[in-house]
Amino acid sequence: MKYARALAFAAIAGITVVTAGCSVARHQQTVGSYVDDAGITTAVKAKMAEDKSVSATSISVETLNGTVQLSGFAKSQTEKSQAETIARATKNVRDVRNNIVVRP
Repeated sequence: MKYARALAFAAIAGITVVTAGCSVARHQQTVGSYVDDAGITTAVKAKMAEDKSVSATSISVETLNGTVQLSGFAKSQTEKSQAETIARATKNVRDVRNNIVVRP
């Protein structure tokens, strides 16, 4: 009886951890949404790499449900603004959160 209760508790705890872990790992996205977000991130990074006024290696791009978050460091306000402009002009981007810090 003692072991049965411990096993039941362990099973419930395990199921809870696995269920919660999966939804957190995927940020509660569908597979299609995840693929779309990955495509957006890739497109934004590629456009930044092509633009000589933006240091693509200093700026991080993450996408969740069509919202692009930019972070990292820029050498000027112009570079920060250009990175945001590039992200907003990318297909399927719903919103842009520009958290880039200007650091000369």
